[in-house]
Amino acid sequence: MTETMRAIEITKAGGPEVLQPTDRPMPQPAHGQVVIKVAYAGVNRPDALQRAGMYAPPPTASDLPGLEASGVVSAVGEGVSGLAVGDKVCALLPGGGYAEYVATPAAHCLPVPKGMDMKQAACLPETFFTVWSNVFMRGGLKAGERFLVHGGSSGIGTTAIQLAREFGARVFATAGTDSKCDACAKLGAEAAINYRDSDFVDVLKAEGGADLILDMVGGDYIPRNLLALAEDGRLVQIAFLSGPKVEVNFATLMTRRLTMTGSTLRPQSDLAKAKIAEELREKVWPLLDAGKIAPVMDSEYAFEDASEAHARMETSGHIGKIVLKVDANA
Repeated sequence: MTETMRAIEITKAGGPEVLQPTDRPMPQPAHGQVVIKVAYAGVNRPDALQRAGMYAPPPTASDLPGLEASGVVSAVGEGVSGLAVGDKVCALLPGGGYAEYVATPAAHCLPVPKGMDMKQAACLPETFFTVWSNVFMRGGLKAGERFLVHGGSSGIGTTAIQLAREFGARVFATAGTDSKCDACAKLGAEAAINYRDSDFVDVLKAEGGADLILDMVGGDYIPRNLLALAEDGRLVQIAFLSGPKVEVNFATLMTRRLTMTGSTLRPQSDLAKAKIAEELREKVWPLLDAGKIAPVMDSEYAFEDASEAHARMETSGHIGKIVLKVDANA
């Protein structure tokens, strides 16, 4: 191995243009870690927030963006079992995915599903860890319940629709164009609501209310979500694209016994993320192996075109995931 590698760094807080190629030292695996030779890296909203100076990485994480990748294990640290050099994996990362090599806890790696290529596998970790932990572990979604996901055509949304469908829920989704709504319906949403011309509150109320809502929008959606919930319903907040501050009448929660919760994935402990990975391996990876669910791919960009990938994501015109091809031979 060479001592340096290619990477994409954030030169300063700003727009997509601040993403620039650089050379960095090769990572070495710490205890419990592996190093992955990256084939593809997923592009996610937190990457753009970090680039804009709005989402600092944890103190122990790489300053390079990139929270998920696929590739081949190239080195194994002490204390690692179950993984070996040459294994094909996809992994949740603490950061550093926009690079030729990245170190991550071995417990956060999952095998590339059967019949899936590296490009598809790079789309899995961030969205599947997020959806499984919030919709099923935190939100407790059950078969037969009514589930609403906002941003249904996003990477999170397309994953949530498929998983909720496979586990027997009735799925509802919102999106901002008819084509995005069509994509949600094809994935299994029984009602795909164009929020520009329909009110999701009215739609859900007519169905008896949502038992669980997964929201990335925030802002004025929060009180509207509470109105759309059924009695004993749950709201899980995972992002605030329209802002984190809003006025809420808590009498609504009390009288209808509603639950509000939420989480972010990156700051959670390695142990918590390993627990999510264990559940995914047991309950979700068989569905991927069988081809019953699959990531939805929007577009692929060359590694050096990371700024273009970010610009694409920030138009919000994409349906599904955006990836960077890091290894030209992958």
